[in-house]
Amino acid sequence: MSFHSIPILDLSQARDAKTKPAFLDDLRSALLHVGFLYISNTGIDETLIQDVITQGKAFFALPDEKKLEIQMKNAPSFLGYSKLGNEITARKVDFREQIDLSTPHPLPSATDPLYHNLLSPNQWPDPTFLPQFRPVYENYIRQMSVLSIFFTSLIAEALDLPPTAFDRFFDKDQQHKLKIVKYPDIAELGVPEDQQESQQGVGPHKDSMLTSYLLQASSHRGLQAQNMSGQWIDCTPISGTLVVAIGQGLEALTQGVCKSTTHRVLNPGRGQGARFSVPFFQGVSYDATFESVNVPERIRAMQRRAAVERKDDVEFTFQKGRWGHLGEATLWNRTRSHPDVGERWYPDILKKIRAQQESERAREGQEASNGDARAVPREKETIVDGEQLRKPTEQSLANMTAIEAH
Repeated sequence: MSFHSIPILDLSQARDAKTKPAFLDDLRSALLHVGFLYISNTGIDETLIQDVITQGKAFFALPDEKKLEIQMKNAPSFLGYSKLGNEITARKVDFREQIDLSTPHPLPSATDPLYHNLLSPNQWPDPTFLPQFRPVYENYIRQMSVLSIFFTSLIAEALDLPPTAFDRFFDKDQQHKLKIVKYPDIAELGVPEDQQESQQGVGPHKDSMLTSYLLQASSHRGLQAQNMSGQWIDCTPISGTLVVAIGQGLEALTQGVCKSTTHRVLNPGRGQGARFSVPFFQGVSYDATFESVNVPERIRAMQRRAAVERKDDVEFTFQKGRWGHLGEATLWNRTRSHPDVGERWYPDILKKIRAQQESERAREGQEASNGDARAVPREKETIVDGEQLRKPTEQSLANMTAIEAH
């Protein structure tokens, strides 16, 4: 069954013993059939939400030179500001600007693995210009960290697992990430009217890790999820909600029971003004080499009954045996998405990425000239007994490459 709307779940029902069973039933259905959902009554104070929106918009109103003081390529952590058109998804430039933040960590030591560079202090805008920005976002990250761990425990219960089933995959001081994103409208980008349909705010992708939580900080449409038939379904902003996306990590850990859903963002139409969003990405230990959790047979049977042929613009990207730790895959992926950071801090990794990309382009060109069907982007992904075509029967989260953006 292919979904045609995004379910809305009231999180307050999960905090009441009388309504929690019904909530878990609804959550289970969303996990098995959709992989995308709204949650309302999150417990995050509305005043804080409005402060997050206000401070986020104020950041983008800063003079360019102030934003560039904290540009991402200043540090090897992939934290900081990215100017318009500085990130790549699905081999195309994303037309957005953003700042990446995370839960704070000290600088790694010289003996730590290279991927521990991802665990670093944030780059904050000048407090002379934005004195409330840092305290507001540090508070929001703290509260969202608690919410994400709570929601993951509910996912476990919805799968008939103990609420602590995923706890072993988190560090004690787990890093979670957050982006503040501005998507300019077509007119601001200077795109001709006859080309605006080809403009991507961020291209089709699936989130990494376990779960992400999107605050749609303006009233613009733009976020779309792809259903099992390959159709794009609008995720219209709804006041008082967060949009939850299931990541590829959770799909792998649950052996295909939970669905990671392809989604994209379109830039606002001409004259509509900029779209703003604040996605929060639940982290997982970079040192992890994961095994699947044992989802009960009753839940797997439900998943088998729900199995459909799946049209998908993004292939499931776990690759067995490629990486030793999740952090290695994440570092590779961030370098691929942010080549300016790679050029400065990870030239050897970037060189390998570019060689791989050139090889892929050459192979696709050769296949196309030979009329090989493999040159056509894959659309179908069949789910049978929790397994996907081309997906190994045993998955390790450390074998993951994916991106994060809303």
